[in-house]
Formats: sequence, structure tokens, C-alpha cells
Amino acid sequence: MWKFNNKFVKAAAAATLTVTGVTAVHEFNAQSGHVQAATMSVKINYVPGYGINIWDNFNHGHFTGVRAAHGTTYQVLDTQIDKKGRTWYSIGENQWILAKYTVNANSIVAKRVKTKKVKKIKKAKTATSAVSQAPTNHQDDKATPSTGDASAVVALASKQVGKNYVWGGSTPSGFDCSGLIQYVYKKAAGVDVSRTTYSQVNQGKKISLSNLQPGDLLLWGSANAPYHVGIYVGNNQYIHAATPSQGVIKQSISSYFYPSAARRVLN
Repeated sequence: MWKFNNKFVKAAAAATLTVTGVTAVHEFNAQSGHVQAATMSVKINYVPGYGINIWDNFNHGHFTGVRAAHGTTYQVLDTQIDKKGRTWYSIGENQWILAKYTVNANSIVAKRVKTKKVKKIKKAKTATSAVSQAPTNHQDDKATPSTGDASAVVALASKQVGKNYVWGGSTPSGFDCSGLIQYVYKKAAGVDVSRTTYSQVNQGKKISLSNLQPGDLLLWGSANAPYHVGIYVGNNQYIHAATPSQGVIKQSISSYFYPSAARRVLN
């Protein structure tokens, strides 16, 4: 049996595709002889500073733990439509993203995505510079009474402003978005809230975004698998563990980054 050099096989495959009119080779498996060709390039068009979930399948898939950042360009290897009629793009082996959060990388819209991203990130850093300089207390806030009311939740959430964003964090030494929720509700209200956004979207009862009260949960993303969560504190503002560069901050609800759902977990 002939033994081929791996580099030679890849080169031969690329040459063959070029001759047949296909020039975008993404991956070649020397063992199976299968070549995956990129069909097009897309750019993630979501929210500056955030990304969309990458799933391991387009039908009933699981979150891989990795997100495709806003403004990032990917080669699409395959396109599929799930049982709900949604279009999905494959960007790698067992890596799928929803098409609705992308634009053609060669379009005029795609060129604007990068410009918006740079401006928004600079603005966000400027707006939060004062917060990041504020003194932080990384000790447990045991002095906060567990009254079970919204005022205690808002007060404890406000104490976390300026603290670090830590992936998987659920203590004052660092929070991710859902970890902040779990910590604040347990310490301030004695309410056990589940750990992830996927389960927190089922906490309490669903309420209208036009009927918010301090202490309500705000969620962003799909109804079944939200990617972000924060605590509404009144006056059109909310507190959340935003990003690693921003940490825990207070922001105003805006049409640019508007929540998709709200839950009331306090009586």
C-alpha cells in the first residue's frame, strides 16, 4: 500500500479544487479523503462587547461553552434549517451558530459592524473608568439583612458595583452574570436561585418589560436559552456583571441593548 505524505495530500487536494473552480479549502481529512469547502464568509453582528453562543448541533444542540464575539468573521462550511425553521451555519466540527446574528462579511453592513464595535467599546471603557477606580470590598457582605424584600436585593447588588468579572464566579471576589444573581438573592432575600441563565429564565413568574419593579430579573437572548442576566434596580437602570473589561456595573436600559424577558422571583 502506498503511504502518502500528509502535506503532499493536502496540496494535491487544494490544486484539484482550484482546477474545478473551488478555491476556498477549509479542512482536509487525509484519512477519509473528505474536503470541506467554505461556502461563504459571515461576520457576527450582535452587540459590541458580547457574543453569540456556539452550539454542538443545529437541532436540540448543547452550548459548547464558547461564544462567537461580535465583529468576528467565520467561514461557513454548511447551512441547515432546524425544526423551528431557523437557519444555522456550521463554522467548524460540531460548531453551529444562528444565521440571524450574522451578516455577509463582504457586505456594506459588515463594514459598519467593525466601526460600531470600536466606538462602543471605547465609550464603555470611558463610562466605567470611574467605577473601576472605586474601592472594592471582597469580603462576604454578611451584614446585609435577609429581609426578602426588593430594597435589600437592590442594596446588596449596588454594593457589588465595581467588582471583577470572573467566569464561573459567584462570590464578591468575582462574578459572572448568573453568579451575581445567585449570590445577591441568596444573601439579601434568602431566595435560592439556580446557577445558570438557562435555568434562571424559569425562576419565579414571567412579567412584562413594561411592568418592571426593583428586584426583577432582566434577561437577554432567546426565551429558552438566554445568554445574559441582570437585576433591575429602578429608574430604568439595572446592575449586571457585564464583561471581563467592565466588571459589575450599573447601566440604563436602552433600545440598543434591550432585554428580551423579565422574571419576578420576589413576592
